[in-house]
Amino acid sequence: MVHLMTEKMLQFVKLDKKNPDKREVLDRKGDFNEIYKEFINEKAKEQSSRCSQCGVPFCQAHCPLSNNIPDWLKLTAEGRLKEAYELAQSTNNMPEVCGRICPQDRLCEGNCVIEQSGHGTVTIGSIEKFITENAWENKWVEPIKIKLEKNQSVGIIGAGPAGLACAEQLRKQGYQVTIYDRYDRAGGLLIYGIPNFKLEKFVVERRTKLLKDSGIKFVQNFEVGKDKTLEQLRKKHDSILIATGVYKARAIEIPGQDLKNIFPAMDFLTASNKKGLGDKVELFDDGILNAEGKNVVVIGGGDTAMDCVRTAVRQKAKSVKCLYRRDRENMPGSAREVGNAIEEGVEFIWLSSPKNFLGQDKVQEVEVNKMILGEPDSSGRKKPVIDPGSEFKLPADLVIKSLGFDPENLPKLFNANDLGISKWGTIKIDLQTMQTNIDGVFAAGDIVRGASLVVWAIKDGRDAATQIEKYLRSKSEKSFKAA
Repeated sequence: MVHLMTEKMLQFVKLDKKNPDKREVLDRKGDFNEIYKEFINEKAKEQSSRCSQCGVPFCQAHCPLSNNIPDWLKLTAEGRLKEAYELAQSTNNMPEVCGRICPQDRLCEGNCVIEQSGHGTVTIGSIEKFITENAWENKWVEPIKIKLEKNQSVGIIGAGPAGLACAEQLRKQGYQVTIYDRYDRAGGLLIYGIPNFKLEKFVVERRTKLLKDSGIKFVQNFEVGKDKTLEQLRKKHDSILIATGVYKARAIEIPGQDLKNIFPAMDFLTASNKKGLGDKVELFDDGILNAEGKNVVVIGGGDTAMDCVRTAVRQKAKSVKCLYRRDRENMPGSAREVGNAIEEGVEFIWLSSPKNFLGQDKVQEVEVNKMILGEPDSSGRKKPVIDPGSEFKLPADLVIKSLGFDPENLPKLFNANDLGISKWGTIKIDLQTMQTNIDGVFAAGDIVRGASLVVWAIKDGRDAATQIEKYLRSKSEKSFKAA
């Protein structure tokens, strides 16, 4: 038995790591399509067979969803693709999304045993994408079949990954689920925040259509607090989940911040994504949020900043520069995305921080301080401090601020002053039950943990579904006894 397994697997000693081919730089800069080509069947089998099937799978241990990666790699290597898909989706509501946008280099692939031994990691993300696209192609992905409809209902506020994952899990149990979202399309950051070249929108729309076909109701263009208060939704449903994410852009308090043509990252990305979806976008059509022919300066070093610089390149910016206050080694964004951006012509100015925005009415220049790394701060990273007398200027027709996101003031927005929040503005929950201080109201995703990864949002949504189900069962039992 061992002999058979080793014959099929553990091929990393013979086979080198091979990523799917990337489209040529000039080709991919000309459009917003995904840059990675897909594995063909044989190549996916071959790369899966490199897995060492280790006794303690560190890839799985470092996946927030605890995806059973070694087993679905083995199934792929054996050509058992339907089983591989079934296993992949048993722990993950959106494997086709995670295969594309998870920072695998920081999670599963970065902790792969054969990566540590110098053989090059198993290309887990690309194989996950291959498995799920193959499943969609073969119509193995089907709407949920409900064995027994329940009369209890759940209202979910927010159609991002946490809300969608929770909705799917509850619907599988037969609950009536309605998702309320402020935007005109479901998906949250997946639809309007992440550019097409990382996640083509048909992938998200296909998934949300599946949920609709499964009996989940979507109410778009709905603002809690305006259309209905939180309390009104509580009266309508047996339980509520708040999964709004965090959208408030962090400010940068420096002279000249009120000049025109300085925008938060989400304004820029949303305009680009809406345009890609065929919408009329006034600020883009007027040329204000279109980077074409402009000197673009992006401030920040996370994955959102990478999305901005690479979008600006595709909009045919004259130049694209990224200012980051630490060095490359201390950058929070995915190393793979930084590499892609450099290939596409983005100039990174490490150890730099904006001092002033200069211009008459519109921004024309950014004055920049050079930084040096001092002692480590509370995060363990070396703290950047200004290098005196090192200022220099950069031309800038469009400045994009990508400094992270904070929660909006939900008690005020929702007309729910009694909703408990932390000192950071995130919603406070009981860590065991995921319930807020209001009975029957739960919260999950970025609105609880702060801006984080899609994979963590899916994990939180699944966990919330488990806790909501416990609550609803208890509620049902109590009403049965009372009757």
